Amino acid sequence: MINKNFNSIFVLLLTLGVTFTSCSDDDDNNDGGDNYDSVTLYASNNSNGNISVYDFESEQNIETKTLITSSTAADGIFYDDDSESVYQVSRSNNSIEGFANIDDLVSGSVLNADFLGTNDMSSPREMAVNGNLFVVADNADADGDDTTADGKLFIYTYSGTSFSLRNVITTDFKLWGITFIGNDLYAVVDATSDLAVFNDFLSNTTDATVSATKRITIEGVVRTHGITYDASSDTLIMTDIGDATNVQDDGGFHIISGFTSKFNAVANGDIMAVAGNQIRVSGSSTFMGNPVDVAYDSENEVIYIAEAGNDGGRILGFSNFSAGGNIAPSFNSALASASAVYLED
Repeated sequence: MINKNFNSIFVLLLTLGVTFTSCSDDDDNNDGGDNYDSVTLYASNNSNGNISVYDFESEQNIETKTLITSSTAADGIFYDDDSESVYQVSRSNNSIEGFANIDDLVSGSVLNADFLGTNDMSSPREMAVNGNLFVVADNADADGDDTTADGKLFIYTYSGTSFSLRNVITTDFKLWGITFIGNDLYAVVDATSDLAVFNDFLSNTTDATVSATKRITIEGVVRTHGITYDASSDTLIMTDIGDATNVQDDGGFHIISGFTSKFNAVANGDIMAVAGNQIRVSGSSTFMGNPVDVAYDSENEVIYIAEAGNDGGRILGFSNFSAGGNIAPSFNSALASASAVYLED
């Protein structure tokens, strides 16, 4: 059950928290006007666990609202258009929580979970969805030995009303961001600049320790966290938090267009060079110090970032990224300890 209670304080805070900067779109198809395809961005945070919703009618016409949850910290987030439901990973409850029929709610509405998972995880982060299977990456030490790198992938079956744990895969590296490309699960290797893939991941139906099918290094990345893939443009984007102790200005993201062929061309254990393969956006003008997640709107050519550190946390949008470099965001909204973003178009 969802209570539709309006709270004007949240509306005021969101309104004050959104700022804009102008940018050139000479290299992009997006003109921010009549040709703009409206999209909605959903964001989680580790400050209060509430869900932030940004409705973009254009880059200049944005409506925002906050939906109140019982969680005090949250990470991975996913939206299902058919049921108008949003799901997020509660870090305070160590479970997946789902909320139905949210589209017409006003800012400040208090949500009661309609769909609940079991409290199995220890330090859940990103979530990836394939059909009725929800996979959550857990960043906690898996074997009790903090000198070894490992993590866990929790696979949940969603029945339409609840979640049940199907099985748990233990990995030999630390986890953070994950995304599906078809049936293959791509995972960033936390505390490194590496990217790994588990081919036909969901065929692993029992608890087991599984090694990645392939793992490569992404040149130019210091420490990766966020990842997303857009099938329509074959583009993969990874974030780089840089030095974890610098949360203000050393972050960035890497854009890899034509990703499939470029990834396949790099042998297991080798390096994907920046030159000829990647575009990097970073620098003091970007407001990125600890970019932990990313979503890509390929229709409007906008990249959205959950920035956890800079000035306490932000949601950033970049529409002028084609040349890379130290560029200012076209969208900049304060969100304390932003942790995850999901785009619904």
